[in-house]
Amino acid sequence: MKSFFKNVLANIVAIVILCFVFFFFFIIMIAVGSMGGEKSVSVKKNSVLTINLKTSIIDSPTEEQQNIFNIKDKNINILIYDAVEAIHKAKDDDNIKGISIEADNLNAGTTQIDDLRNAIEDFKKSGKFVYAYGNAVSQASYYLGSVADQYYLNPSGGIELKGLATEVTFFKDFAEKYGIGIEVIRHGKFKSAVEPFLRNDISPENKEQLSTLLNDIWGNTSAKMAASRKISADDFKTVVDSLYGMIPDLSVKYKLADKLIQKTEYDQIIKTKLKLGDKDKLNKISLQKYIDSFTDKDSSGEKVAVLYASGSINSGDEYSEIYSEKYIKYIRDLQEDKKVKAVVLRINSPGGSANASDEILFELQQLKKTKPLVVSFGDYAASGGYYIAMGADKIYSEPNTLTGSIGVFGVLPYFKDIANKNGVRSDIVATNANSAYYSSLHGLTPYGVNLMTRSVEGTYKRFVHFVTQNRKKTFEQIDNVGGGRVWSGVRAKEIGLVDELGTLNDAVKFAAQKANLKSYNVASYPKRMTAFEQIFSDMNEDDISARVIKNKIGKANYEILEQLTDEKLKSEVKMEMPYRIKIN
Repeated sequence: MKSFFKNVLANIVAIVILCFVFFFFFIIMIAVGSMGGEKSVSVKKNSVLTINLKTSIIDSPTEEQQNIFNIKDKNINILIYDAVEAIHKAKDDDNIKGISIEADNLNAGTTQIDDLRNAIEDFKKSGKFVYAYGNAVSQASYYLGSVADQYYLNPSGGIELKGLATEVTFFKDFAEKYGIGIEVIRHGKFKSAVEPFLRNDISPENKEQLSTLLNDIWGNTSAKMAASRKISADDFKTVVDSLYGMIPDLSVKYKLADKLIQKTEYDQIIKTKLKLGDKDKLNKISLQKYIDSFTDKDSSGEKVAVLYASGSINSGDEYSEIYSEKYIKYIRDLQEDKKVKAVVLRINSPGGSANASDEILFELQQLKKTKPLVVSFGDYAASGGYYIAMGADKIYSEPNTLTGSIGVFGVLPYFKDIANKNGVRSDIVATNANSAYYSSLHGLTPYGVNLMTRSVEGTYKRFVHFVTQNRKKTFEQIDNVGGGRVWSGVRAKEIGLVDELGTLNDAVKFAAQKANLKSYNVASYPKRMTAFEQIFSDMNEDDISARVIKNKIGKANYEILEQLTDEKLKSEVKMEMPYRIKIN
């Protein structure tokens, strides 16, 4: 028996040691992999710049979410600024003879695809070719691929060209069924972020703004696709309404694609275009490798800093998304850095905490006193995302940016009914009249409702005040286009919420011009984390649990779950947009 226990103990110790060795080896492999991206890349003659299935276009370094649950993910994350600069450089690079778009499911936002399309349109002016090939092609991928001179489709493939739609999820009946009460206070009839807790259908005001937004964005993108494919607007509408793109033969018949061929035949067409022999190798270079071939690692000299602000705005000190303590440090560092002569704030945010937004805006206003501050909008610059832009010298928006949403709300859930149904009751003992103005079992007291209303109204007036200062308009003028309403970038320009329609690259050029810079480097902030740093930066129990759930139920379902369980909903006044729109 003693021998048996010795063997069991020895096996347990061996397993523990083996696990430790494996884990240590795992860490070393990630660390080595993180350092492996520094190899020099040379561009061969007769190369073709390729945008492929492994390409994910992101707005900010903070959008990279490497973790142990997606370690097998082979996607390469590329900053939109770098991608556009690469295409501009390829236009004049004698070694690059053309561009091949081979992305069936392009992971990129609407405005990012706009920027890529515009850059490729400019590339075509060089006389070099742009071809595209697809199998089962998403609408987003086709929006990019349609810019090509020739579009080829697999004989058993299809194009999911269907237009835009949005689906709003409502929780009112769910909350009532399970005895969950929800106190909602908002300013703005268009501030529909709280509608899922108040109604079972879309309000007329929200339906109006959603319809306007979707039609603005689809009108812009569909016009570009139709023009590139030389299809009339009426015919293109018929093709989309009928879902003809999903049938390969009809895709060719209705001019969405030029020919049905296999991928090998597509590569042969490119080789013929390059006048290569059968035994010659086709040199394709990915977007990331091409960027690596010319990216200037020199940090000396004068700089235009691009500070990326992507995601929800929160209080705290985390790397992902926009956390006020972290961003205050970034802003102060840029203010003190004598090499940084101008700053471009790239905003891609639906908003979030009113308090955190206010903290960030104050620091940006201080920065603006010492050096030019230009703002560039990505897919979203709404609510708190728009609020922090009010420190800018000039604001650039993309045509399809979701802009504005000048409104405020507060949501406080409570569980009195569900508690009572299950035999849970409470009494309160307090020292002051309003010590328990809010309780998770009793909700808000009447005085608490009055207090929160005053807080929301005061925050809204403060919001509008800063907008009137930056946009040089009256309170009434901003209030008329505020009320929580979200506008497209095109309409935001028309009503004076932004200064210019333009890209991040346009904003960088203007910032350099305002700082009187003739020669400069562009530096990105915050700095990109390595895969090793990303995986082990937030290894707390809650974060691991959240990642497990997200990987199991999917990102879209997880976002719905967050709406019901987010602790921040009951602790802060919010400046947040009610939804996000993406061309899938």
